[in-house]
Amino acid sequence: MATRALFPTLLYHRPLARAGGGLLNRRLVDECQALAASDTAGRRWSARNYLGGYTSYGSLDRLHLVTPVFDALRRRLDAHVKAFTRELKYDLGGRTVAMTDCWVNVMPAGVVHSLHLHPNSFISGTYYVAVPRGAAALKIEDPRLSLMMAAPPRPGTFVSLPAKAGDVILFESWLRHEVPPADFSGERVSISFNYAWNARSRR
Repeated sequence: MATRALFPTLLYHRPLARAGGGLLNRRLVDECQALAASDTAGRRWSARNYLGGYTSYGSLDRLHLVTPVFDALRRRLDAHVKAFTRELKYDLGGRTVAMTDCWVNVMPAGVVHSLHLHPNSFISGTYYVAVPRGAAALKIEDPRLSLMMAAPPRPGTFVSLPAKAGDVILFESWLRHEVPPADFSGERVSISFNYAWNARSRR
């Protein structure tokens, strides 16, 4: 072949569970709503850094160590991360990949989650708790963008990944992404998380 595809960027997108995930999701809805109502420190942090929305990122960012419901989510996510790690073909040398961070995001209409990446982690992702009709999709940036220099414009610089409640999206933590504003009714609720290579348990 004259043309080859090298160094592809892989993303993982599947339902959290083939069956029986509805009960866990309903419990997560309740937990997320309770956090948004009771997390005073998180609401203060969000008022400065997450305008119009709520995130526990600045107050409670290890929820898998706090409540049994989030730990149940972590156990299910572990299997997906293990499968994604196999597809990425990294040589872990027998070491472990474990969740280090886990936090809630609540986005009403118009709220923006600006372009960012997740330093000091290996795999990151989002579990979708509630996705109203019209809510914004996760938007992924072409990782080559900063290296293109004098290249002409072309389509596909950003790719949007629509998801529904119960879905999991995983990506390598260096991949920049954002959630743009959108006009919709209700609240887009998600749980973001990081996994680190050879992570030590914080239990």
